[in-house]
Amino acid sequence: MYEVRIHGRGGQGAVLAGSILATAMVHEGHYVVAVPSFGFERRGAPVTSFLRMDSREIRQMTNIYRPDCVLCIDPTVGRAVNIFDGIRDNSTWVQATARPLAELQFPGQVATVGLCDAVTIAREIFGRSITNTLMLGAFARTTGLVSLDSLREALRDSEFRDAGLEQNLRALERGHAATIVHHIDRRAAA
Repeated sequence: MYEVRIHGRGGQGAVLAGSILATAMVHEGHYVVAVPSFGFERRGAPVTSFLRMDSREIRQMTNIYRPDCVLCIDPTVGRAVNIFDGIRDNSTWVQATARPLAELQFPGQVATVGLCDAVTIAREIFGRSITNTLMLGAFARTTGLVSLDSLREALRDSEFRDAGLEQNLRALERGHAATIVHHIDRRAAA
């Protein structure tokens, strides 16, 4: 089983991102469970969403405490909550940020990092910092666990219509193309 924890802020679409990602993975033949967690339910408050993927039926419906991947769609939420809490060894971190890897701090368990300047791109596309579909593209590029075709199909199946759909499809593509993936060799640093 592969477990993803998605971090964001209220109003950014972290829960919707989990739902779209789950739909895309189902299109690829996986069993998937997406579990939203709303917390304070107010704009700007930290929000978490959870997703499990497997090749067989999933019965576990709880929050994720030991993620294989952390997808953080907001560059500031890490100052409010510990996004790395319980992260597994050889994990993946996909982060919305304009900062280079050398300026970021993350635990030794992280083996792969995907960085995307999603806020800047979101402002170009949407006129505001809604980064969820951009970061789904970043997730696809960083992990290789889902294809852009399946994500496109899931977006078309979602609540987006007309111009909003076209903007989100463009955001997905831009997020994928703009993501820089780093493979961390902790042995070289030791």
